Amino acid sequence: MNYTETAKVTSKGQVTIPSIIREILKLEPGSKVMFKVTDRGVILSPCEIIEKPVYTAKEWREIEKLVAEKGKIYKTSSAAKKHIRSL
Repeated sequence: MNYTETAKVTSKGQVTIPSIIREILKLEPGSKVMFKVTDRGVILSPCEIIEKPVYTAKEWREIEKLVAEKGKIYKTSSAAKKHIRSL
């Protein structure tokens, strides 16, 4: 499918996606989009952003165990991970 529309970039770097393009891509308020720069131009596509947990379930169990047993507090997540790896 080829479809061409134009839009103007605002002083804040924002662009309004034309309504026909939003309909084709099924974009609604709050939808996430991805921009990919290629040799031929920019690709805009809908995407889903999935939050990746900082710790695995196993790491959280270890942290909770350490806190319950020793009351250990870590200032950074990397410090906690380093200690867990040393166990």
